Amino acid sequence: MGSMFRSEEVCLVQLFLQSGSAYNCVSELGELGLVEFRDLNPSVNSFQRKFVGEVRRCEELEKTLCFSCVSSFFSTLVHPWKVPSFERLLWRACRGYIIVDFREMEDRLVHPDTGEMVQWTVFLISFWGDQIGQKVKKICDWWTFAYPESTAEREDILQGLQGRIEDIKSVLHQTESFLQQLLMRAVAVLPQWKVRVQKCKAVQTVLNLCSPSVTDKCLIAEAWCPVAKLPELQSALREGGSGSSVDSFYNRLPSSTPPPTLFPINSFTAGFQNIVDAYGVASYREVNPAVYTIITFPFLFAVMFGDVGHGLLMFLAALWMVLEEKDPKLKKNNNEIWRMMFGGRYLILLMGLFSIYTGAIYNECFSRGLSTFSSAWHVGPMFKSNKWNASVLAGNQYLSMDPVVPGVFTTPYPFGIDPVWGLSNNKLTFLNSYKMKMSVIIGVIHMTFGVCLSFFNYWYIVFSRVGSVFFVLIPELFFMVCLFGYLVFMVVFKWIAYTPAHSKIAPSILIHFIDMFLFTDNPDNPKLYEGQIAVQKTLVVLALCAVPVLLLGKPTYEFLAFKRRGRQVYSFELLGLCKCLIRLQDFDVADKFMHQAIHTIEYCLGCISNTASYLRLWALSLAHAQLSEVLWVMVMRIALRWEGYVGSVVLFVVFAFFAVLTVSILLVMEGLSAFLHALRLHWVEFQNKFYSGTGYKLCPFSFSSLINASANI
Repeated sequence: MGSMFRSEEVCLVQLFLQSGSAYNCVSELGELGLVEFRDLNPSVNSFQRKFVGEVRRCEELEKTLCFSCVSSFFSTLVHPWKVPSFERLLWRACRGYIIVDFREMEDRLVHPDTGEMVQWTVFLISFWGDQIGQKVKKICDWWTFAYPESTAEREDILQGLQGRIEDIKSVLHQTESFLQQLLMRAVAVLPQWKVRVQKCKAVQTVLNLCSPSVTDKCLIAEAWCPVAKLPELQSALREGGSGSSVDSFYNRLPSSTPPPTLFPINSFTAGFQNIVDAYGVASYREVNPAVYTIITFPFLFAVMFGDVGHGLLMFLAALWMVLEEKDPKLKKNNNEIWRMMFGGRYLILLMGLFSIYTGAIYNECFSRGLSTFSSAWHVGPMFKSNKWNASVLAGNQYLSMDPVVPGVFTTPYPFGIDPVWGLSNNKLTFLNSYKMKMSVIIGVIHMTFGVCLSFFNYWYIVFSRVGSVFFVLIPELFFMVCLFGYLVFMVVFKWIAYTPAHSKIAPSILIHFIDMFLFTDNPDNPKLYEGQIAVQKTLVVLALCAVPVLLLGKPTYEFLAFKRRGRQVYSFELLGLCKCLIRLQDFDVADKFMHQAIHTIEYCLGCISNTASYLRLWALSLAHAQLSEVLWVMVMRIALRWEGYVGSVVLFVVFAFFAVLTVSILLVMEGLSAFLHALRLHWVEFQNKFYSGTGYKLCPFSFSSLINASANI
């Protein structure tokens, strides 16, 4: 099993299948699901291929078996001389969409009109659909016995029929039990027949992709196969050709076509891999973002969706799906929305778990704060220091607690945000500042990590390894770190260096960052540290110098490398010279410089726009918190004002309404919004730093995949 970090090594193999054992060999490969076959007859029409007759017969048999599962039957007796007219009427009324079979009975029965022993004809009508069934029933009901005129005849017939009914009941009971046993055996075997026909059809379809050898004694196929699975491929060919005099074998072929991509996945990682593949399948041996998406995607979602109560509901719903994942009713549900949610159950589980964590940091549970620990803010010292007194309380609607006063603010809250902020008038101002800075820090770290991951892609490409690392990766890191990394440094440095006692003289980071690009000094804005102006100018110069290196470095290096390689080959032989000339002709200098110019402009502008894009973490988190607050104030708080028995009834009704709104608006709508924004941050802001996504999946020929796909239709 390969690593999820980089796709498995895949090679192109050429299979030589002996004609007598080709079917068995392909069948063995289908059971194992090892290889993806290539079409060696692309110019041949699908109706002109060698095994098209076998494929058509399999399709007809498959239709017959499917028809047997959904068709209906009708059976009764008819007089022999009425059979031709009865058959014509059925055929014309049903327009041929029925199957009728007539058989003469071995035992003779009494004719109701003449009393003679007549050999009746039994028929079986097979039809599909309710409308045709109604027509068949009406026609059969019309073909009845003649009605006797005298009362005595009718009584005789009734007595005779009464005895016959008893006999027929016993016969029918025995017949039904026998038919039930027979049908039970047929029903048990029918799915196996369908699977065998589907496998046969799939094998014949694959054989149509092969080309015959010159001697027409074997079939030649080409397929992509993981290198680690080559021993299994050889054993499968040996097993499939065990009855043949000559063994089937394979050869590895060189290929100029990029191999397909194959990542090992399981039920846990499949949801995250699907998120990445929806943007684009990784190129061959490219770094797989799904490894890091397992953590970063639920975390960024939780930053926007942080609430302990909402996260707990989401976690419990996903936990139920995980615990019941083997239930056939859940797995085989054909509802598209349900299948999408069930496939991402582990993703939803982690999103709920991370939302509980971030909600605990925000100290929000259904928009209410939790006083898990004692608050670090105390009111008593404000009165002891005479900052507050009776006249102050009477003359001010809002009071401000001064953390500089000893005893008012003791130590930081042990975990998360102090619940006293939920009572403050400037709660929104504080949370906006906190979440905005947090969003920028998370965004810069996320993007810088994406740039660092590009090293593993550049180092894998041997030809341009040095040029990509030194002239693309390093300039990109310099540009990102010198500008936006320094912004993060200033935010963290201000948090550490300036305590509440120095809050009045704390400098403005925004003004410092603007002055950094303007190369100016604002005397009204205090410095963060000594030598700040010189450091900022140096960082801006380094970032600006990185731009021309990023623009011109790699194309120049590749052009010089091609010329140097051409001179080396020229000193060997003429054949090498020809190959070198071909390579030099393929190297378009203008195209390389144009491509690098587009990349440079996109990266430099993207660093600015992408950093601003991470502010959606702050915006979505604020929107979710405010919606939760509004829902609590406008709905739940009204019910809590009532008292007594009436209050219980009102609370029961209002809570049901509150629960419906919470699930529909805050969980479904807000959850979907946060999911889409987290998806955007990964696809655009993170993956475009290192991920191309221009590959294609390895789709091995596998019976299990084909059968599951047909079962879901």
